[in-house]
Amino acid sequence: MSAEENRKLLEEVFAQMARGNTRAMSDAMADDFRWTFPGNWTWSGSWEPKSAVLAELLRPLMEQFADYRCTADSIVAEGDHVVVQARSEATTTGGERYDQTYCFVFRVAGGRLAEVVEHCDTALAERVLTPPRPRPEPSAGC
Repeated sequence: MSAEENRKLLEEVFAQMARGNTRAMSDAMADDFRWTFPGNWTWSGSWEPKSAVLAELLRPLMEQFADYRCTADSIVAEGDHVVVQARSEATTTGGERYDQTYCFVFRVAGGRLAEVVEHCDTALAERVLTPPRPRPEPSAGC
């Protein structure tokens, strides 16, 4: 797919999420999708494949929200990478506001989302959300 087609894919995903369709992202993921939070905080790490992203990261996360909408403010594509600057308007089930800012760096392959690296306001996430359970470290092998 071209950079323009990749950009349009993310435009549609975020248009759906802005309307409250939180499944739009997972519906666009490839089966071997990977989600990464860089850095050194309680959410740092990678989840893969799609089944683990959904079960261990996204479902527990989205269960913390009474409502959640995410809107793209800027989308830039080059080759198979699409960068989305976005913001959420959300309320947790405990009544706290979760108005987050994001910079997502996606890689698209074959018309599906292959991976994302998410940058966000880590202090807000730490203060308002329950982090996912830590991922087990891969065994060192012999």
